[in-house]
Amino acid sequence: MSKIGTPLSSTATRVMLLGSGELGKEVIISLQRLGAEVIAVDRYPNAPGHQVAHRFHSMDMTDATALRNLVISEKPQLIIPEIEAIATDELARIEDDGLADVIPTARATQLTMNREGIRRLAAEELGLPTSKFAFAESLTELQVAIDHDIGYPCIVKPVMSSSGKGQSTIHGPENVHQAWNYAKAGGRVDRGRIIVEEIIPFDYEITLLTVRAVDENDNIATYFCAPIGHHQEQGDYIESWQPQVMSAIALTKAQQIAAAITGNLGGRGLFGVELFIKGDQVWFSEVSPRPHDTGMVTMVTQWQNEFELHARAILNLPVSTVLRNAGASAVIYGGMDEKGISFENLDKALNVAQTDLRLFGKPESFIRRRMGVALAYGDDTNDCRKRASLTAKAVTPVKASTRIL
Repeated sequence: MSKIGTPLSSTATRVMLLGSGELGKEVIISLQRLGAEVIAVDRYPNAPGHQVAHRFHSMDMTDATALRNLVISEKPQLIIPEIEAIATDELARIEDDGLADVIPTARATQLTMNREGIRRLAAEELGLPTSKFAFAESLTELQVAIDHDIGYPCIVKPVMSSSGKGQSTIHGPENVHQAWNYAKAGGRVDRGRIIVEEIIPFDYEITLLTVRAVDENDNIATYFCAPIGHHQEQGDYIESWQPQVMSAIALTKAQQIAAAITGNLGGRGLFGVELFIKGDQVWFSEVSPRPHDTGMVTMVTQWQNEFELHARAILNLPVSTVLRNAGASAVIYGGMDEKGISFENLDKALNVAQTDLRLFGKPESFIRRRMGVALAYGDDTNDCRKRASLTAKAVTPVKASTRIL
């Protein structure tokens, strides 16, 4: 049985988010609708989640001492890591010391925030199908790994990064040095290592949102959302749609892989499991122990979107992954390096039938920074993709202006 207190009182159920971007913002709103008191933490002030939380803090979350001191001060019962740049070893100590429960678990956070940990778990311990991969600590090691096993073309990534930062595709030896430098510069935390992977000629890739939550008998069970198809450029999500059509055999394999990896990680909450699909073949790619950017489409496709599912699972409440209708999402980029930008033509954008918008409220724009997302819903996934794209393209970011309307 779950019990939730009253926010800002002695009975409060306090939840701390480490990372408060656009995904964290939606998690905060979902938690607050269920009566939780939420503390938002991010590396910069006025992050999207800061704008809706009960309290917020700006700090370097890789600073173990500062992180522990904040936890001691705020006394959360639950800690939800939302980004990679966190002192995960300190989170484990915080959990071991009984200061708070880490969602889904401190171990899961340690493994998934580092591509080496999760890839070795999947391929070497669980025996899940993956692309060929290797880790390198120097440019020489990277070149040797490519020449002896991985081959060209291949993908080079930092062991810790998100949204495609530091990721590049290389087609020959002339690109290796540049890819190495880019990966080293793009990591959330410089662990001194990069991962290089073979490129699998897949038909499409999916995110299988997988939820570990209580069932009617108060036991932890595994639930799956309908598969989400998505399009990426250099590891950064551009558009997503739900459901992605796939064979029954491939879907069963995908669910088995997702259940195996999330079952080993344990705990409760929503996981975004990324998979490559070719015909009936399925390969594991990555897993995030939290809502996934491609899953923003669920805000218009499911009765309980990915953020609500995460909040319910965290609070030991029952979940439903039922699909309501088809839908799609398309990213809105800032298009410029500027603080406090505005967005024009929102009326034109929302005149596209059965669409919606989410503007994240990020205080600073970059050319390729995700500043919002367009959503479309309906009966046909392809039609939804077209309308989401039209809506996203209609939104026009402009430099800061005192004129609001």
